[in-house]
Amino acid sequence: MNDTVTISAPATPAAAKARFADYLELTKPRLSLLSVLTTLVGWFAARPAWDAPRFWLLLLGTGACAGGVAALNQWMESDTDAQMHRTADRPIPAGRVTGGSAFVLGWLLCIGGLVALFRLGGPLVVTPGKFHVPAERLAALFALLTIVSYLACYTPAKRRSRWSVELGAVAGAFPPLIGWAAATNGVGPLGWVLFGLLFFWQIPHFMAVAWTHRGDYARVNFPFLPVRDAEGGRVARWALLNTLALVVVSALPSFLREAGMPAASQAYLGATLLLGAWFVTRAVAFLRADTRDQAARKLFYTSILWLPLQLAALVADRLIF
Repeated sequence: MNDTVTISAPATPAAAKARFADYLELTKPRLSLLSVLTTLVGWFAARPAWDAPRFWLLLLGTGACAGGVAALNQWMESDTDAQMHRTADRPIPAGRVTGGSAFVLGWLLCIGGLVALFRLGGPLVVTPGKFHVPAERLAALFALLTIVSYLACYTPAKRRSRWSVELGAVAGAFPPLIGWAAATNGVGPLGWVLFGLLFFWQIPHFMAVAWTHRGDYARVNFPFLPVRDAEGGRVARWALLNTLALVVVSALPSFLREAGMPAASQAYLGATLLLGAWFVTRAVAFLRADTRDQAARKLFYTSILWLPLQLAALVADRLIF
């Protein structure tokens, strides 16, 4: 009697069953949360009358759009993610989620988020022969611009353009405008200041990240400045220049009379200059070639702490004083 023994091959990553945590990871929760929080900064900075339904629709719509964009970004970059140490364990390259599932999830979230933000304007009224964007739809328009600029401009540009980081910074700066538009059906000067603040903040933040992981980016031939500038001098100078621009933009509310009463404006300006000096000090340290790697990490952590402190100072100034 012959017994046949069947030995099963070890399960490959592609055969792994996806869990809820894997789908959640596709939405990049921390990055999506940052989008939601900066959207809320725009909402509260506009000082709207409290409207709970609008607030929750804004929260739902922004969170869904941010998560959907993240999932679609990972679907588009799954080939390069698989080649980089810092991203190889993401759900798609690790085989825990199929590309098709990520594609469907991403678009469902984006469309659902846009519908929620579109509902902020109430029922749609169409005027025959006229095409314009009603003010009530501005929040949905800014969300759509975020999706398009991130997926159609920034993500493809990462493979071929030195300026992809700046394109990504434009996409990442829209959330405060979504919140401001949801609150006021328009965009005031402070809304655009918040846009500029988010834009300039992302440059030194990402220069620090990209310098630290430049080997990974070089492996997939992303032409980021830290990859093209082996010595790092141009990287550091670009980070410092944008940090200085960031401090100037952050101080603008005091001079635009958008930061509350005169005494509050002085308090906000003082906080801004202190926080700015801290950030600039870290950016200046990044210029030193012999300690650049260590300075990059310190600049990164400083950028992470600086943003909530600066935004909290602005919102507090608007709401308390």
